[in-house]
Amino acid sequence: MSNYLKYCEIQKRLDAKTLKAYKIDLTQFMREINTENFIDITPSMLENFIANLHRKYKPKTVKRKIASIKALFHYFEYRDLIEKNPFNKLQIKFRESITLPKIIPLNYIEAILSTIYDYKGSAKTKFQQKNALRDVAVIELLFATGMRIGELLALTYEDIDLEKRCITINKSYQRLNGKDMITPPKTPKSNRQISIPPFLAEELKEYCSMLYGITANERMFRFTKSFMEHEMVRGIKETGVRRIRLHDLRHSHASLLVEMGFQPLAIAERLGHEKIETTLNTYSHLYPNKQAELAEKLEIANGEE
Repeated sequence: MSNYLKYCEIQKRLDAKTLKAYKIDLTQFMREINTENFIDITPSMLENFIANLHRKYKPKTVKRKIASIKALFHYFEYRDLIEKNPFNKLQIKFRESITLPKIIPLNYIEAILSTIYDYKGSAKTKFQQKNALRDVAVIELLFATGMRIGELLALTYEDIDLEKRCITINKSYQRLNGKDMITPPKTPKSNRQISIPPFLAEELKEYCSMLYGITANERMFRFTKSFMEHEMVRGIKETGVRRIRLHDLRHSHASLLVEMGFQPLAIAERLGHEKIETTLNTYSHLYPNKQAELAEKLEIANGEE
């Protein structure tokens, strides 16, 4: 399998985390299909493999695994390494999986921030104060910008323009196999600039003032996702609110933008979605209220004529 992966050009556009999952999927496929010769693989063999996937995994995972394998076969077909692509005669039906993104109520976020502010006020050392400022900055950045946690962890001092109140997203941080990795963002559209409100600029300014001797290209938040998740758990225990994931803050930002009346295209650009369909598919359940509001305004406009 390693020989096939070595020649598979699709790897060049995958980030390290996705590539790792891609290799795991293909290794599993080769083990369960029980052949090293791709020429011998038939549509019925693929159907049996897919049926087994459905018995083991959730629909979203099945879809991802099939996409990895399908991409490899398309590559082989493109390079004339196989005469017939068995996927061409296969009609794949995915089971429906409806998983709505978790939206965090604003009062939950305020409760957690209030706990951190109390901790900051009682901090006896500059180290404790810096940690409190860091936690506030992370939570407010994720909630007020909708950036991914990997994008936040890759931020350097030069990426933030406090005067123009603008953040440049052009990289992502990952920790794989015990190593820190800085990679390109998830998609080309993820390269973007995000405007931030004045209150967030002030929070960042205060946090930056505690980063003594930091250079322009050094990471501002030198920790991992799991570390920050632990900090969130600590804050949650003290407030009594339900469990919150860091990625839920991104969903909550999108929800806030919908409620404020922003169009899907503007939300997609701010979140760094490659396609507007991604935004619509993920947050479509938030729009029915907007439809009712639209109908109400049309009724009012009709009465004014």
